[in-house]
Amino acid sequence: MFDYGKSKWKKKRLHILRLDGYKDRIAAMYGRTEEATIVHHIYPADAYPEYAMCDWNLISVSMRTHNMLENRKTGELTEMGRRLMERTVPGVDWRRNHGRNH
Repeated sequence: MFDYGKSKWKKKRLHILRLDGYKDRIAAMYGRTEEATIVHHIYPADAYPEYAMCDWNLISVSMRTHNMLENRKTGELTEMGRRLMERTVPGVDWRRNHGRNH
């Protein structure tokens, strides 16, 4: 189980939120502006521990978006979360490839 309490994760989380300008990157794809407070693992941390701290695997989202990406009771990805994972290529910096404003 990924340890979200470690200072290493807290620093990484803050780094990603800053990198994304504290904006929900998924909402932005649909033309909405929402404040991001959560950093979501595109490839789930427990299933893909080797990707858990990689910037390309982390995306800033709001609680509303996070609930659409992941079943909060089971921790399983939803259909939307699976689609995001399927279109994210491991090791490829999607921020650079898609621009910071998309």
